[in-house]
Amino acid sequence: MKSTVQKVVAFVVHEGRVAVFRQDDDDSGLQVPAGTLRPGEDPAAGALREATEETGLPGLRVVEHLGRYQFDISPIREEIQDRHVFHLAVDQRPPERWDSSEEHDGQRPPTPLHFYWLPFGDPELDELVVGQGTLLDKITAEAT
Repeated sequence: MKSTVQKVVAFVVHEGRVAVFRQDDDDSGLQVPAGTLRPGEDPAAGALREATEETGLPGLRVVEHLGRYQFDISPIREEIQDRHVFHLAVDQRPPERWDSSEEHDGQRPPTPLHFYWLPFGDPELDELVVGQGTLLDKITAEAT
């Protein structure tokens, strides 16, 4: 039987573009900040925490909750992810490209992350891994 894990997905948006990243491992694919909620953690707080940890950007804030859905990530892991999806904004001018890392709460070596921006409508956004692009279309042009 598959376990259900509480997750968050964060679309960090600035001037009509979405922050995306790739890892050094080409097999990991195109991603947005996402991660596991801590026990008792509010989903909005978890999305802000994950996005801040992964992007390293200061001045992030939650704009809106876009929705919730479940995603079966088999065969990667025998797990159903109950995902809370948020639109975040950055209040300071961010770099065009930057490197950050995921620290994994010190449980394993950091993973290098290479961030850049993609404009809404860019076909590359269709490549977001394991269903991460679900609900991206709920962000309206005037909200970016």
